[in-house]
Amino acid sequence: MRFYQYLPNNTVLCLLSPTASGKTDLACQLYQTGRFELISVDSALIYQDMNIGTAKPSHYELECYPHHLVNIINPTQNYSVANFVQDVKILIDKIHQNGKIPLLVGGTMLYFMALFDGLSAVPDSCPNIRKQVFEWQEAKGIADLYTYLQKYDPNICQKLKITDTQRITRAVEVLIQTGKNMSFWQKTPKQALSANKTQFWLGLSVEPDRSWLHERIAVRLGLMWQAGLVDEVVNLLIKYPDLTPQMPSMRCVGYRQVLEFLALSNHFVMQQTDVWLDFSDNIKKNYHNLTNNAKKPIKHQQKTDDLACQEMKNKALYATRQLAKRQATWQRQLFKLNTVAHIPTITNTHQELFLQKSPVMVRFNNIKEVENYLLSPCR
Repeated sequence: MRFYQYLPNNTVLCLLSPTASGKTDLACQLYQTGRFELISVDSALIYQDMNIGTAKPSHYELECYPHHLVNIINPTQNYSVANFVQDVKILIDKIHQNGKIPLLVGGTMLYFMALFDGLSAVPDSCPNIRKQVFEWQEAKGIADLYTYLQKYDPNICQKLKITDTQRITRAVEVLIQTGKNMSFWQKTPKQALSANKTQFWLGLSVEPDRSWLHERIAVRLGLMWQAGLVDEVVNLLIKYPDLTPQMPSMRCVGYRQVLEFLALSNHFVMQQTDVWLDFSDNIKKNYHNLTNNAKKPIKHQQKTDDLACQEMKNKALYATRQLAKRQATWQRQLFKLNTVAHIPTITNTHQELFLQKSPVMVRFNNIKEVENYLLSPCR
């Protein structure tokens, strides 16, 4: 028998790995065994019509290896961490009822952190309340909100400076929305799905060599440019005229850099709405300030476009590598939260591992190690 066959029926298996590390291929192999259903843990794959820049599995691959939580909203919609946790909770129960093991696979470590460490009890913001507080701040200033907080939440005020606009307005929002102050919500214990005593949570965390990963990222981005990432972003702006630069979908790595390139190259799609015209003007202003301060200012539009294109690619590469670095930092934090097990030998792997207190986290150097760990015969 192979190790995956020894997994208890109540297992929740998590494959945590940074971008471009090869986790999707292994997830598909595991799906083929018939023991697993796949749940995507990726905050970019949730969006419809965002395929190239997210490295989304192809339509054919998704038909052969179905992934839950892929293509569930359009790019103008919001999907919070709390939404994700609630959906995963429902899916885990359904998958177990079907006699399968849920395999959570992805690289959005904030999602994994919510599963293993729990969510803050503070409720999601309400758009209407947020608008109300914003108008209050605009009319009377942040000092008036701070005075209000001092009356109803003096403890939180001890932690905030009057210049901390974002946290003050958020605390006021919560108070108005719930009738209870932020101090109350912060004292409420977190509840993590992985703390469910009826389930065995096993995390397989892959932390590959950084130089190897950087090379993989560069190759993947090269393929994205060839596949038409710029055209994909243009088509998104045409199909979804309500998109704005502030939306989470438009802040995804790669997409943001393409938007800046479209602004600098005076692409017609940037002239569709006042929102994108303002965005373009700001990008151009910043860019021209930089080039004017250079030793050899750029004068010709063609050279500007060429430089903007190369800068887009350089920025996307840098941003993706920084993303991988942040993912590694989150992974190290996750190890501090859980029972850490060393990679057991194949001969006694299941007996040793399943005696550990759930959740258990095991560290690997690459995807191939995980493949051998799960799919090699146990002697």
